[in-house]
Amino acid sequence: MDALSPHRIAQWITSYVVLLFSVSVHESAHGWMALQMGDDTAASQGRVSLNPLVHIDPVGTVLMPVLQLLFASSGIPILAWAKPTPVVAANFRHLARGHILVAGAGPVSNMILTALFTGGYFVLIHSGLDPAQAQPVFSLFEAGIIMNVGLAIFNLVPLPPLDGSWIVSWGLPRPMAQVYDRIAEPYGPYILMFLIFTGALNLVLGPVFGLILFFLRWLVT
Repeated sequence: MDALSPHRIAQWITSYVVLLFSVSVHESAHGWMALQMGDDTAASQGRVSLNPLVHIDPVGTVLMPVLQLLFASSGIPILAWAKPTPVVAANFRHLARGHILVAGAGPVSNMILTALFTGGYFVLIHSGLDPAQAQPVFSLFEAGIIMNVGLAIFNLVPLPPLDGSWIVSWGLPRPMAQVYDRIAEPYGPYILMFLIFTGALNLVLGPVFGLILFFLRWLVT
């Protein structure tokens, strides 16, 4: 176990606050879009809310980040998730469009947050503030960029239970979608866990993640 230095704990707290806010926006976006498509299930249960308490999953948003603080080399929680937003697709006015838009709303919300955090970071960089004296503020915006880029990319992976699987399933022509569903529905979660724990997913997503961060850093400097 690595030493829990004050710097590392502060980094973890900053990242955890950003994580709670980001997943709250993500899940609320699903519920809000479902409401636009005709399903008020999430809204009626109070899930279209930025209050993180209504979205917290005991394992995904509490246990996993704490374990990563204790045992990982970084305090930034990477493998984390919120309680899924309840959706009754039968209420959608248009089934395929509803599935795609509701699933896509989550990653899109993280892309919007990425743009907002990047804009804030740009203002900080060019405001003349000394990064050494305003380190907590800089760290907050850096965590916001990193966290939301990661959430957007990860959730677009086309494997259940991630949002990308719904986008692919309902975006493909139905004959192709049926073939995809026969493979993805029973085996997708196991394939996803295998890819995560073997590091194969990072080999695929890492370069994309790095390229996006490089581009964003280029924008703000």
